[in-house]
Amino acid sequence: MSFITFPTENISPEIQADAVEFRRLLGLNPTSSEFRIVYAATASNDKEIAVITRSILSLMQTMAAQVEVPDQDLAQKRAFAGFEHDQDVPGILRIIRIHSGKSVSRDAFVAVKYRDTWFWIDDSDLDSKEVFSLIMLFFTMVDTGPKENQPVVTIPAH
Repeated sequence: MSFITFPTENISPEIQADAVEFRRLLGLNPTSSEFRIVYAATASNDKEIAVITRSILSLMQTMAAQVEVPDQDLAQKRAFAGFEHDQDVPGILRIIRIHSGKSVSRDAFVAVKYRDTWFWIDDSDLDSKEVFSLIMLFFTMVDTGPKENQPVVTIPAH
C-alpha cells in the first residue's frame, strides 16, 4: 500500500499554501496530512488519490523506441528504427537517450554490451539518468512477492 504524507511541522507559509492548493485541486480532505494512493479511475473518499498509471512494460516500450539503433541491426531487420541520433521529433518528448556504438563511452553512467554493440546512457545526461534510476526503482517496488522456493547454494568451508 502506498501513501503520500504532508509534513505538518516547520513548514514555510509558501509550502503550506502549495499543499492547501494541491488538496483543493485533487478534492482531498483539507485537514488530513496522509493520503492513500490507489490504482483506480476515481477515489472512493477524500483521503485517497486515485491514479491509473502506465505499466512498466509500456514504459519500457517507450524507452526502447528511443534507443539509437545501429544501422547494421536495421539493415538485418533485427530491430525497429527508433529516434534518429540527436534528432528530436516535433510533438514528442524524449524521456531517455540511449546511445550505441562499437565501443563504450568513457563517460557512460551505465552501459551494456549486446552482441557486438555497446549501449549506454551518458553520465552528463541528468534527465536520462533520472529516468533510468526511476525505472530501476519501479522494478524493485514491483518485486514484492515471496522469495520462497529459491535455489540454495551451499559453499563448503574448510
